[in-house]
Amino acid sequence: MPTYISLVTLTEQGLKEIKNAPERLRAFDTAAREVGGKLVGFYLVMGQYDYVVITDAPDDQTAARLILSTIAPGSVRTQTMRAFTREEFEQLTRNIR
Repeated sequence: MPTYISLVTLTEQGLKEIKNAPERLRAFDTAAREVGGKLVGFYLVMGQYDYVVITDAPDDQTAARLILSTIAPGSVRTQTMRAFTREEFEQLTRNIR
């Protein structure tokens, strides 16, 4: 199953509603499971971003819908990247000449 890494920044609205953040994370976890995905990891981080979220989803379209539904309420902004495992990397580069 493809893996996605999201760098998440809280908006002003998200900062004002920070006490609701754990509830929003639980809702995201539930939504991911409902579409056949999985919340693999969540980290509060210091620096340019506020959270790093690692998610598995069945495909890019499902991941995109999940992310769009997450950012729609306006509490966060995300930058999401498709991540490839070491095994996938080795397979992709095997036939490069």
